[in-house]
Amino acid sequence: MVICLLLVATVLGVSGYGAIAVKKYAVHDMERKNPPVIEPARRFGQPPSDAIVLFGGEDPNLSEWESDKGGDAKWKIIDNNYMEVPKKAGGIHTVKEFGNCQLHIEWRTPTGLDPKIIGQKRSNSGVSFMDRYEVQVLDSYTDDNYKTNRTYADGQASAIYGQNPPMVNACRKAGRWQSYDISFLRPLFDKNGKCIRKARITVIHNGVVVHNNLEIEGTTSHKRKARYGKPHEKGRIKLQDHGNPMRFRNIWIRELPEQPYLIQD
Repeated sequence: MVICLLLVATVLGVSGYGAIAVKKYAVHDMERKNPPVIEPARRFGQPPSDAIVLFGGEDPNLSEWESDKGGDAKWKIIDNNYMEVPKKAGGIHTVKEFGNCQLHIEWRTPTGLDPKIIGQKRSNSGVSFMDRYEVQVLDSYTDDNYKTNRTYADGQASAIYGQNPPMVNACRKAGRWQSYDISFLRPLFDKNGKCIRKARITVIHNGVVVHNNLEIEGTTSHKRKARYGKPHEKGRIKLQDHGNPMRFRNIWIRELPEQPYLIQD
């Protein structure tokens, strides 16, 4: 084991470079600490022991969430199982801020919509990281290769909104529960505010990888090309309200550390 001076922002966990002393190790070095032990979930999709449960159905006050309009979140809790977006309630966001993370969330679009309602008007919502980077939620199910339900590709379900369509469409029919399992790596900035590492994201939709370690090109926006703005280390998870009675359940998150390569030369 050796001690080296490295310019490693990721070890500091800050948005900038700094010379710090870090330990480096030989391959298979027994002096290297083993990772923390956690207890995995008994069933796929359930939270492991180190997760923060953001919504499990049993919190009538939605204490982990706030309204985008200010104050408490106003979404309805139904059957101690899921939350539903009431009319004109507005979006909600987490009380706590997060950087690198793993997020699990389940969502369902309403049934009984007029088939003429298509595109972005068909059960629209979104899951955003750090208040900026949106993974689209939408009823993008098709059984006729988009002939009767099509929107722009970078705005369909599981798209990185306005940037990257999913590699495949893994949507289920309206009324069926769907899941996102998302691994998010935050961007890094230098002391001058320049982005030196873009955010990255892996999205698994209903068990299918639809984005694989994808670079996010900047803040997601409607009809505007993405770019990085002011430096940011952490931000809130947001769920959008676009006027549709969307449902969400089983939401949990794990904060993830940076993983610098610490094997000595």
